[in-house]
Amino acid sequence: MNKYLTVSILVGALALSACTRPDRFGAGAGAGADGMGVGAGAGAGFDQAGIGQSGLGAGNPNSPEYFQQTIGDRVLFAVDQSTLSAEAMATLDGQAQWLQANSDYLAVIEGHADEQGTREYNVALGARRANAAREYLISRGVPANRLRTISYGKERPIATCSDPSCYAQNRRAVTVIAAGALS
Repeated sequence: MNKYLTVSILVGALALSACTRPDRFGAGAGAGADGMGVGAGAGAGFDQAGIGQSGLGAGNPNSPEYFQQTIGDRVLFAVDQSTLSAEAMATLDGQAQWLQANSDYLAVIEGHADEQGTREYNVALGARRANAAREYLISRGVPANRLRTISYGKERPIATCSDPSCYAQNRRAVTVIAAGALS
């Protein structure tokens, strides 16, 4: 019995340590919730010159890093709303232009909510937010088959305090771009 416990603990420790390697999805790639490689977002690494691991860098207007840092990868929403503000539309206009100019990239639009409300309500609200951003991008000429949505509700906050300023940051739709085909 003691032998099985030791082996189980060892296997568990090895499995967990494999999850901590930042390059586990290949050089320069993070992973979205669906396992797609992502060239921008939290998984993107930068070298000392500020050039992303993809080799394109934030200075190259065709790079995922440029999309994230210069165009903007997120839009914010008011409390309990999925209606796009004028500022959100301006950001999405830039995203649409970038996506049209870079047809080899696809986008997953993540819908998020703040921590207030039930899990079910926030997943539905996140879905409405992601769909609002998707529909706007489609209305600006981005082909629907290059866009996918997912809702995380309140499960992936970027600010974790129980304060209105944190809530405001978490009420968002984030456009994550990836090279390749959507599965």
